[in-house]
Amino acid sequence: MKTFEDLFVELEEKARRGDPESGTVKALQKGKHFIGKKIVEEAAEVWMACEHESKEAAAEEISQLLYHLQVMMLANDLKLSDVYAKL
Repeated sequence: MKTFEDLFVELEEKARRGDPESGTVKALQKGKHFIGKKIVEEAAEVWMACEHESKEAAAEEISQLLYHLQVMMLANDLKLSDVYAKL
């Protein structure tokens, strides 16, 4: 099972490598506006899944939202410690 921290390390590495086939790299190249729209879309899907779908569907949507939030963190040169300091 992958943790929040594991995912961030993986995404940092993908961004560092710049693999043109990586969805993470493609999102970073498209920029903050694109990533922000994905965050809004995923947040709505989380809400709908939690209201109308199964626990498993909600967990899947939340995992996708967490992914896009981490991509935005990379786009803004934020580290986990930057966010953890605000919790």
